[in-house]
Amino acid sequence: MSTSPTIGFIGAGNMASAIIGGMLDSGFQADGIWVSAPDDDHLQAIRRKFGVSVTTDNRYCAQQADVLILAVKPQIMADVCRDITPVAQNTRPLIVSIAAGLTADTLDGWLGGGLPMVRVMPNTPSLVGMGAAGLYANPAVSDEQKQTVESIFNSIGKALWLEDENQLHAVTALSGSGPAYFFLMLEALEAAASEAGIPAETARGLAIQTMAGAAEMAARSEHDPAQLKRNVMSPGGTTEQAINTFEDGGLRPLVEKAYNAAMSRSREMAKELADASR
Repeated sequence: MSTSPTIGFIGAGNMASAIIGGMLDSGFQADGIWVSAPDDDHLQAIRRKFGVSVTTDNRYCAQQADVLILAVKPQIMADVCRDITPVAQNTRPLIVSIAAGLTADTLDGWLGGGLPMVRVMPNTPSLVGMGAAGLYANPAVSDEQKQTVESIFNSIGKALWLEDENQLHAVTALSGSGPAYFFLMLEALEAAASEAGIPAETARGLAIQTMAGAAEMAARSEHDPAQLKRNVMSPGGTTEQAINTFEDGGLRPLVEKAYNAAMSRSREMAKELADASR
């Protein structure tokens, strides 16, 4: 872009802080970032940490922004949007929502309609710069605006675009809820290793490093996960015994069942939020 857009954040929680930190690390300028939230003490801590501009006035923050990131809980989003509607309709910023379950049409309606809108489904590893985010843009979003949003969320991990907004439910079940699936595997591996006599701290360290190493191999390799798995297995060996036990125990259908349960709940929550805000 010929001039850097001013980025505004309404909401100053952990995810907003992670995004701001990632943006600054990737070259965004602090003097082009505004943050608003009701707690001035917290805002001053944000200002001292990042050097950004802060205000307790959401409308004022919105007025400064070319890109306005809504980083508040879904339950209060309607009130926040309706409060800033006069400003948003006047300045017409790009709206970016990181709230789960609220559709672009719902958000746009609360903001008076006709605004460029991007929905983002980030995940908690964004807090350590290793996030995965699914992005959806409504038809009013320009290619230049899409590039800006992509650069923001690539600063805290990896951002990928979706053509269909409904796919965000599937993304929620994959990368949104996914970290907990891997934490469960870590928990189970640590418990099994501890039961076998390995000290708990050692078991945890080995399990975490093994998972991190496997993820890095999968990211770098030209092979798919199935081939990488086969590369570790020797006929009649220890890995083959473990994998066969997982397969015989129904791991694959259980993963599919859990994934579908998360996706269904995402759809249910979206409907509940839409109904509650009418």
